[in-house]
Amino acid sequence: MPFEKSAGAIVFWRKKGEIYYLLLHYEMGHWEFAKGNIEKGETLEDTVKREVKEESGIENIKFVDGFKEHIKYFYKLKGKNIFKIVTFFLTEAKSPKVKLSWEHKGFKWLPYQKAIEQLTFKNSKEILKKANEFLIKHENIKKTR
Repeated sequence: MPFEKSAGAIVFWRKKGEIYYLLLHYEMGHWEFAKGNIEKGETLEDTVKREVKEESGIENIKFVDGFKEHIKYFYKLKGKNIFKIVTFFLTEAKSPKVKLSWEHKGFKWLPYQKAIEQLTFKNSKEILKKANEFLIKHENIKKTR
């Protein structure tokens, strides 16, 4: 069975102490995070930087240490089942300015609860839940130091 590896980012931005997550509206109609296939010679982090820049125009992202999660799923391409693993990182954008690629027809910066409701796929909702919990825990640790 064909196999693909991709990497993506749960991109967030802070505004007045609140956290907003970037969701992209794909041409096929679903809402998802920036992600894409790993190109030859790229690290997972290189792929994330490239995909976030290509899909959203955001160039200056900061990786949150310690967050790395995977989702696995099957999809069909030209009648064949493809097994895909996507490794997600949590990244912070320095600016909310977005310039969409041709792959997307819209975007939203949403607080956690609205982002969960907007996401199309269950595995995306689960990865956002993990990212949000990680951020909350990480913020609490930072505040106590």
